[in-house]
Amino acid sequence: MESVIEEIKRLKKEKNAVILAHYYVEGEIQDIADYVGDSYFLSKKATEVPEDTIVFCGVSFMGESAKILNPNKKVLMPDHLANCPMALMADVEKIEQVRKEYPDVAVVCYINSTTELKAHSDVCVTSSNALRIVKALPNEHIFFIPDENLGRYIASLVPEKHFIFNDGFCHVHKSITKENVLKAKAAKPNAKVLVHPECTLDVLELADYIGSTSGIIDYATNSDAKEFLICTELGVLHQLEKKNPDKKFYSVAIRQLCPNMKKVTLEKVRDALLNEPYVVTVSDEVRMQANKPLERMLELAK
Repeated sequence: MESVIEEIKRLKKEKNAVILAHYYVEGEIQDIADYVGDSYFLSKKATEVPEDTIVFCGVSFMGESAKILNPNKKVLMPDHLANCPMALMADVEKIEQVRKEYPDVAVVCYINSTTELKAHSDVCVTSSNALRIVKALPNEHIFFIPDENLGRYIASLVPEKHFIFNDGFCHVHKSITKENVLKAKAAKPNAKVLVHPECTLDVLELADYIGSTSGIIDYATNSDAKEFLICTELGVLHQLEKKNPDKKFYSVAIRQLCPNMKKVTLEKVRDALLNEPYVVTVSDEVRMQANKPLERMLELAK
């Protein structure tokens, strides 16, 4: 009898499909993917792959971004309920209000956001390119949505600009506290602390390295250190351990898992290819509006 993995491989060929997976999904999903990466890598990769169909193993905003950038491709989600709570933590009314108050404002939208929010923004960013893009913008005023923590981190590196913050956060990264990290450091004094910028500023202050998921993997892989405390979602451990079998990686908190990312299973990937139950759709009007900040991101991040 054909295994689920064999079925996925066969269906992928039959459907001329490519599988993109985020670092936060389960390791077995990362292993069957054609490309694994962070939000920036995957959004860029979606525009480069030749296949007609994209199976996006991640949360809904990722599939939507892939569809916006590739209107002529079919984008399939393994689980339509895999969502990112932070992606919903901003609203269009607040954007309009800020635009009235600061007519020259640039609305900078973290890619972890809904299509509607992207459609009302000037440029999208990811944690790996936000600094470069904000510096490249001519605007003095920056309204950073939806994540306050990433916004505050970027603001600390670009003091010449005036930031307006939004009350949004990633529950996984916010659950990592300064106390968690200090306790873990006391237990593992030789370990380097690697932190994602969605964490709060008091956690970032304890970091040996601050960066995107792919940045954390690269830092650990290139470092001479042998032990690391990981302050991000623990799906990243799969690639860290794969690339660094001689190194040790430790969590710092008890809730470092995104339940939505973990909704993606091998069976759901197979079913997505077999029956196509969750096809991503975005109306042409919204897509054209949301495409502008995404294209601007790819342009400015070069």
